[in-house]
Amino acid sequence: MTPATSRSGEELIQIQFDDNRLLQLLYGEHDQHLARIEQRLGVSLVPRGNQLAIAGSPEAVAAARAALKALYERLTRGLEVDAGEVDAAVRMAADIAETEGEGGALGAFATGAVTIRTRKREITARSPRQAAYVRALKDYGLVFALGPAGTGKTYLAVAMAVSMLMNGKVDRIILSRPAVEAGERLGFLPGDLREKVDPYLRPLYDALHDMMPGNQVVKRMAEGDIEVAPLAFMRGRTLSNAFIILDEAQNTTPGQIKMFLTRMGENSRMVVTGDLSQVDLPSDQRPGLRDAVEVLSEVKGVAFINFTDADVVRHPLVTGIVRAYEARELKGSIGAGADPEKPEEGETGGKKEQGLAAPEGPGARSRHDAQC
Repeated sequence: MTPATSRSGEELIQIQFDDNRLLQLLYGEHDQHLARIEQRLGVSLVPRGNQLAIAGSPEAVAAARAALKALYERLTRGLEVDAGEVDAAVRMAADIAETEGEGGALGAFATGAVTIRTRKREITARSPRQAAYVRALKDYGLVFALGPAGTGKTYLAVAMAVSMLMNGKVDRIILSRPAVEAGERLGFLPGDLREKVDPYLRPLYDALHDMMPGNQVVKRMAEGDIEVAPLAFMRGRTLSNAFIILDEAQNTTPGQIKMFLTRMGENSRMVVTGDLSQVDLPSDQRPGLRDAVEVLSEVKGVAFINFTDADVVRHPLVTGIVRAYEARELKGSIGAGADPEKPEEGETGGKKEQGLAAPEGPGARSRHDAQC
């Protein structure tokens, strides 16, 4: 690698790759992956044989170099590199360049350590907090994933559940949601019970079909290996040898979420996901998710992952939408006399965390600063 600095302050380096056979996969068809990195980071990439010239600001060049090295490492290990993986590498590399240098989440991304393998596909963490989330899903009995839509909270949890079921680490998957409102008053809807609740559980079915062949989903559900049910159906049960997911938990009451959490039986894993900015409860009803985060914040063996708009991995517009709504809510709270420096009530440890990485070992406390 030969760095040089121009009079304009731009840096130019050359990186070299050993295996020419992998370059087409690294660069993409018609160099579309390189164009994607150029657009995201504002650098110039010029391939010459097995060498690649990178020009841009020093920070952008460092991020591009780290992203390209991570993507090349994935290819040498037989892992997939597509447009989504390119975006993930750029996101992680840019975050690392701004903080503590290359390593951590990007290294895990490169080696596949934060990749979940299911019957249909491999799912890789696409942001540092997603990487922390995947590690927490592997290491902890109870994980809370909090944050806005599009951050992969439910999708990654379902992927891990399917992977553990396929590998025989659990005997069944149980997916649950409160049906629209905490009271789960479904009587006004037409049809039998399944027809009433299925529309509210559809996102969970969609995630399952992304991980498993359709016939396998149907067979597993018929045999009881996979169960999708509204939260009300959890009452009175003990769920052993299971991977249990409660989605949209911001719409539970404190009593409901306590009931759900105490269903955990022997050799079970439990994941609770939710977005406290999208509560559908009556304004005078305290969200059960907020209550549970406060109560369990110091309990050993519980991990908390707090996603932000920076972790949104859907269409780029989703990030802008989330930020616009957050800005309006902040403006409204300031106008109402709220103190913008005051920690948000109910967040872990009494303040709003940027993210909590999984500590080493399932018995360790989970209240570590998330830098990965």
